[in-house]
Amino acid sequence: MKQAFIVLGLMFTMQLNAQTGSLKALDINLDNYTYPFPVHYITVNAQQQNLKMAYMDVQPNVPANGHAVLLLHGKNFNGAYWEQTANALAVKDYRVIIPDQIGFGKSSKPAQFQYTFQLLAQNTRNILDSLGINKIIVVGHSMGGMVAVRFSLMYPQLVSKLVLVNPIGLEDWKVHVPYVDIDKQYKKELSQTYESLKKYQVENYYHGTWKPAYDKWLNLLAGWTLDKNYPTVAWNNALTSDMVFTQPVCYEFKNIAAPTLLIIGQADRTAIGKENASPEVKKQLGNYPLLGRAAQQQIKNSKLVEIPGVGHLPHIEAFDQFINPLLKFLP
Repeated sequence: MKQAFIVLGLMFTMQLNAQTGSLKALDINLDNYTYPFPVHYITVNAQQQNLKMAYMDVQPNVPANGHAVLLLHGKNFNGAYWEQTANALAVKDYRVIIPDQIGFGKSSKPAQFQYTFQLLAQNTRNILDSLGINKIIVVGHSMGGMVAVRFSLMYPQLVSKLVLVNPIGLEDWKVHVPYVDIDKQYKKELSQTYESLKKYQVENYYHGTWKPAYDKWLNLLAGWTLDKNYPTVAWNNALTSDMVFTQPVCYEFKNIAAPTLLIIGQADRTAIGKENASPEVKKQLGNYPLLGRAAQQQIKNSKLVEIPGVGHLPHIEAFDQFINPLLKFLP
């Protein structure tokens, strides 16, 4: 039995070494990483800085149906992971706009910045204004769900429909979890490795499972840790973690005016900072079956689609179960 465990351990170590050995160092703005669609930029003038904000503009089949969809990424991701969704929407004649928020993906990583969801929403509107888009269907995943809610509250006249895909922020963690300041968050981010990033995603996103298809998105994060400028990425990660923790949107669900669809993978257990909570509190946080139903009750004119056995990323883990209700909801 002991020999069997040793063999299994060696196999796991060899597999892990093979995975991490194939990692490519990625530069701070992913200039050495190719996105699935052409990337465009606008200049964002914010906090006495000129910053570059990247986005993709996926054109629909001809003739277009006259509708545009905005896809907002999560905190540990960037716009590239919407590739399959964007293709499926374009085939159905939708125009698709996919930003990288400041601090993420191919957009600028400022050395100093005060992040707010209001600012992210405003920057996102600047993209739409530059493209002449005055009506949009907003789809937000994870942190992108928090941005989508803030965007919908700030610009209700622009939003025809809202879709929240396993959004974080369905509960106010700071009520239950001790605060960790930005300097400590930064220290934690500096210590991140392929192994620690994967462990977090296995436990919180994918309910204890892993598939080779997930490596692509993990490697984007892990590749940054190998770059000489990773401290700048880590600092922005710490700043945005503080934004997510301290700026809840859940108290304003009742003010959302747009027809809303919630798509909730029921195996998700994501909760920011729960590792700092007591064991008793930790068990209660990130209960997406309960959180999704509670949000649906608070959002007027909303529908809830529950996907059993699926975690934090329905559009990656169970695409058909995600895209079918989304298409049904869209005009």
